[in-house]
Amino acid sequence: MIELGLVVGISLLGLGFAAFFSRSALGAHGGTREMQAVSDAIRSGSEAFLRRQNRTILLLAAAVAAALFAVVGFVRKPQAFDPATKLELAGWTAGAFTVGALFSVLAGYVGMWISIRANLRVAGGARRSLDHALRAALRSGAVAGLFVVILSMLGLAGLFVAAYALKGGFSPSRAAEAARVLPKIPLMIAGYAFGASFVALFAQVGGGIYTKAADVGADLVGKVEAGIPEDDPRNPAVIADLVGDNVGDCAGRGADLFESISAENIGAMILAASLYQANPNKLGTSALGVLMFPLVMSAFGVLASVFGVLSVKTDGDEAPTDALKRGFYVTVTLSLTAFAGATIWMFGPYWFMFFACGAIGLGASLAFVWITLHYTEADRRPVQRIAEASEGGPATNVIGGIAVGLESTVLPILVVAASILGAYKLGDMSGLTHGGLFGTAVAVMGMLGTSGYVLAMDTFGPITDNAGGIVEMSLGHLEPSVRERTDKLDAAGNTTKALTKGYAVGSAALAAFLLFSAVIDEVNNYARPTGRILSSINLNKPAVFVGAMLGAMLVFWFSSMCIRAVGKSAQAVIAEVRRQFADLPREGGRIVFPDGYQPDYGRCVDIVTADAQKQMVLPGLLAVAAPVAVGLFFKYLRPANDPLLAAEATMSFLMVGTVTGVLMALFLNNAGGAWDNAKKYIESGAHGGKLLLLPDGRRVKNPVHQAAVVGDTVGDPFKDTAGPSLHVLVKLLATVTLVVAPLFL
Repeated sequence: MIELGLVVGISLLGLGFAAFFSRSALGAHGGTREMQAVSDAIRSGSEAFLRRQNRTILLLAAAVAAALFAVVGFVRKPQAFDPATKLELAGWTAGAFTVGALFSVLAGYVGMWISIRANLRVAGGARRSLDHALRAALRSGAVAGLFVVILSMLGLAGLFVAAYALKGGFSPSRAAEAARVLPKIPLMIAGYAFGASFVALFAQVGGGIYTKAADVGADLVGKVEAGIPEDDPRNPAVIADLVGDNVGDCAGRGADLFESISAENIGAMILAASLYQANPNKLGTSALGVLMFPLVMSAFGVLASVFGVLSVKTDGDEAPTDALKRGFYVTVTLSLTAFAGATIWMFGPYWFMFFACGAIGLGASLAFVWITLHYTEADRRPVQRIAEASEGGPATNVIGGIAVGLESTVLPILVVAASILGAYKLGDMSGLTHGGLFGTAVAVMGMLGTSGYVLAMDTFGPITDNAGGIVEMSLGHLEPSVRERTDKLDAAGNTTKALTKGYAVGSAALAAFLLFSAVIDEVNNYARPTGRILSSINLNKPAVFVGAMLGAMLVFWFSSMCIRAVGKSAQAVIAEVRRQFADLPREGGRIVFPDGYQPDYGRCVDIVTADAQKQMVLPGLLAVAAPVAVGLFFKYLRPANDPLLAAEATMSFLMVGTVTGVLMALFLNNAGGAWDNAKKYIESGAHGGKLLLLPDGRRVKNPVHQAAVVGDTVGDPFKDTAGPSLHVLVKLLATVTLVVAPLFL
């Protein structure tokens, strides 16, 4: 019980630090009246979108929870080893799903809540110094980061304790019953991860469609056609664009990371139960202690993230990115130290091998950060190659970006391969049965040790982006030094958003093996009465091979739907912006804005809100229904002599879908990030900058920059809609299969 108390105690301490960071950041000066007006417009649009989106998501979640109860309670066949009756299991599955869904909604809301209030404080802080603005942005992001990690831990721990207590875990007279049920509790509450993933997928898809449709519409008409700067108050889509930063990058990413932590902790707990059952008298702690190990490590990661945030500051000369990296390195170092102490305490003589597995996970997180930097930072060769390709026009820019995106999959996959093989080998060297599988789970825990700080950096990006927009729309050119500071923070924010996407897909890739192993365990639990177990996936069987192809196809279909949705919504925004510009006077083909021109911002916000809500439903339902449909289809085609065929075909669907999803996410994220920074590299003055100076003194648009804008626009739905949504998809496929796997037998 010490482990459980430690998790709860550190969680409460972390919430205290989150409150301190919130008071520190939001207690700063709120800026001028004009700045407050812009911030209020962003807040109003963000809250209206999220209310509408959450209403849709919760209605869908309620329908799925009812379906889960019916399936588990009335369709699934009971087994002798079940830890509860059919209706009890149905209640736990549907109840855990509901809690996970509600907590995922809450995680996304808190991320957006802090962002739409912090943007004004960061803009106001930038009037004082770069350091004030930097710390306000990161500490605000830390509120979201810490809350998401802690909420995931407390929800999972609460469900675990409730199930354990109801089975007599705290009653001496029922100790034997509790000991029998204890290893099966993670499977009883696996619906928690499913609920979290379900909400996260819709939140990420809906928010991603919104943010990129508004961004593309604002850029193509405002920057390209009208020739006005980014975040210019004369652009009717500018408020919708700034709202999108919050609903996509804050609310969507908050729900995304919540489901990552939840799904990976559930998977690790399932493998921890298998480890304890196979080695009951060898480990230095109780069964409860082993099962709590993933949550203990997440708790220590919270403390490491707190100290990482506190270490970040700048003297104004240091680049904000360097200060943020220093905080990340502090977090990694402290997480590694905590891993050593926890493994010595909980695994006794076997500690070193599992500590090394955790170190591999932390090393993988560092490697993903470095690789993402290499492919997306403006001062690195891949981005500069895209900028050079822009000399040939939009076509060569797009070709160059696609090539960089494809190339960027190589090193991450090598890192994932080395991490899985290394962690499995080290875990196996412990001498414990199932030690290899548990070693991979510990590696995932190692990577998650920095999740609080990573989400803080992720939320930092949209906060600083909004702050720059507020400064541009309110101060204009009155205080150029303030805009210069927010530009530095915005550049750092673009880098951190790329880094966190790399981290997210890396953790998804590592967790894929972990969740795949947990699903295999669950299938074999239910397959034992048939006298068989699923020990391999045989692609020589036609049904299994077809299942694999369907898994790969799903990823391409899902990506297509997300990207097409952005294009369709962007067309509606473009049409509205052009309509508002149609009656303005023109000189030499350029729009002349009359003094006091005030666009109708609300119309663009309404258009993209309604469109994003409609178009998020089909991709989300496709992802949830696909593994169920595949499993049930092959169940009714299986021969009598192969009772595990449907489960095997579904596992091949899951395996190939996961691998394809990871590769596609890497390609989309890194290609989009590289295109974005290639444009910014040119805007900094490379290849002639944004405007060319003619011999007669006139300034004209630089065609190289125009080509880079096209590439950046192509990359927008790649990196902020389809790519991040695939992080969720690969884990949702596993959590759905984990919950409904018994139906396929």
